Amino acid sequence: MKQGPVTLSALARLLNVHVSTVSRVLNGSDEDAKSAAAPETVQRIRDLAKQLNYRPNPNAIGLRTQRTRTIGVLVPQLSDIVVAMIYEGIDAAAVHANYQTFVSNTQDIPARQRELGESALARRVDGIMFADARLDDPYFIDEIAKRGIPMVLVSRRLGQHCSVTCDDFEGGRLAADHLVGLGHSDIAVLAGQAHASTGVDRTAGFVARCEELGVDIDKAWRPTSPFNTEAGRSVGERLLSGSRKPTAFFAVNDFLAIGLMGALRDYGMTPGSDVAVVGYNDTPVAADLPISLTSVRSPMHQMGYRGAELLIEQMGGSKPESERLAPELVVRQSSGVAGNPHLPSGSH
Repeated sequence: MKQGPVTLSALARLLNVHVSTVSRVLNGSDEDAKSAAAPETVQRIRDLAKQLNYRPNPNAIGLRTQRTRTIGVLVPQLSDIVVAMIYEGIDAAAVHANYQTFVSNTQDIPARQRELGESALARRVDGIMFADARLDDPYFIDEIAKRGIPMVLVSRRLGQHCSVTCDDFEGGRLAADHLVGLGHSDIAVLAGQAHASTGVDRTAGFVARCEELGVDIDKAWRPTSPFNTEAGRSVGERLLSGSRKPTAFFAVNDFLAIGLMGALRDYGMTPGSDVAVVGYNDTPVAADLPISLTSVRSPMHQMGYRGAELLIEQMGGSKPESERLAPELVVRQSSGVAGNPHLPSGSH
């Protein structure tokens, strides 16, 4: 005979404690558990629940508490490794706090953001996270804030809304220091999409630091494009087709840099020897390319984890401030430093 799911009442009987105590330990926050019972009792409850494979019923929890312990997450495209790593961080923090997440792909389209956001709210999520904020279309996110729904942005910033991002302006400055420090002055920037604060801030930081160092970046050498490898190759071909060619490139994400490296290969040029290339995010593939990619490391998992923590704080009544996480430059072969002694400092 098939056994039904383990219930709170059954656990309470086996442990000889009140069912409300079991509920607060298994379905509440860590603070709820601490106030519900002594630490040894909390551990006994959790151990037995794990042993008997207890699974909370979110619908029942919602009926009792008006909370579902679920978080909706809107992302532009989960197949993007950067977005996937951010989401893994979100989900890890949620699980640690006894929340569940579900993710929706908006394809970075404002109409889908609104549609999928309203769908998440109809499922009575306790809060919502946006990884697809657009500088050119703030309306739905602004509306969510006005409705008083707990909300945190991650990866991209927008206005004064609470967000957790990499300090992308500083990351751009790190890339500029590196390339100008090598002696480059003919530098192009693959700037990504103009509606995403990531590309905008990385480009702005890079250009501002270059100007401080006496290097002017031609506006024609700062083309915007999608963030994928196809765009990197296409933009690279355009930049390389002119009579005057850059000696160094800063791509605002690694996929643009990888596409650019394909275009360089087609033109018979080798990153790290003939030109310098720097990417951004330091995705796992960056170190394993045939010519390893110098990249500005963005703390992707940490960004998602911290964003979820701030959302949970919001749902508990707090008003946390936005946070900017520190980037780090990781130097490899593509910029002509690591593993390539033939490119002297200052070479063009």
